[in-house]
Amino acid sequence: MAGVRQGADMPARRALSVLAGLALRSSSIVALALAWEAFARSGAVTMFVLPPLSAVIARIATDAGSGDLAINAGVTLFRALTGFAIAGVAGVTLGVAMCRSALARWFFDPIVSIGFPMPKIAFLPVVILWLGVYDTSKITMVVLDAIFPVITATMVGIAGVDRHLVWSARNMGASEREILRQVSLPAALPQIITGLQVALPIALIVAIVAEMMMGGYGLGGAMMTASRFADSRGVFAGIVEIAVVGYCLVKLMALARRRLLLWHQEALAPSTI
Repeated sequence: MAGVRQGADMPARRALSVLAGLALRSSSIVALALAWEAFARSGAVTMFVLPPLSAVIARIATDAGSGDLAINAGVTLFRALTGFAIAGVAGVTLGVAMCRSALARWFFDPIVSIGFPMPKIAFLPVVILWLGVYDTSKITMVVLDAIFPVITATMVGIAGVDRHLVWSARNMGASEREILRQVSLPAALPQIITGLQVALPIALIVAIVAEMMMGGYGLGGAMMTASRFADSRGVFAGIVEIAVVGYCLVKLMALARRRLLLWHQEALAPSTI
């Protein structure tokens, strides 16, 4: 009976352990939220300079009820994720090509070397002149920024593949395409996913900055509209909304990494999600 009772208590203990871990990891956020609320209500600053967190949350609830939050968040995510997907596919393709072709490396390596450290926001006026201020220009800016981490991560990953694996596959009669598909890409996958993890928040940041500069719908555009009308609560609501969206995207990407790398040794490490 004691063994049965102990087995029945295991799920409850596991749930309590998970909740305790979540509470411990979120303690700094809770402390920051409490400090924000207390400082805003202390009288040290005006409500315009720093509205209380409770007022900001009430504004977010109002935006959610009216549908504005869903529209703006959806538009921003569409632009960020579309640009991220294009950058991911193009970045992996270019990275593979530069590793396998001397001509491709000769042509693209200077572009990557110059373009990676360069602040791509400098191209924004040109992109606006060429493509206007609608979705195409904002997605283009996302691609320009997010593609470089993917290219470099792919190159590093493929260059780091154990040569003995490649030689073994070649000696067994595998073609170059089979070696790439069955040996090089799987072995380089952890590095490639790391590049994608770096590119994803960049895509969100650039999408929001482009919306702030160009206007229109989106979380960035809504923040700038609130700023023009001196709507302090709307500006801070946008900051909180962007923080939550970014956190969710990063955690979903980390979860996808664990699922895709179940075969890899890093999957044996304790999860931090």
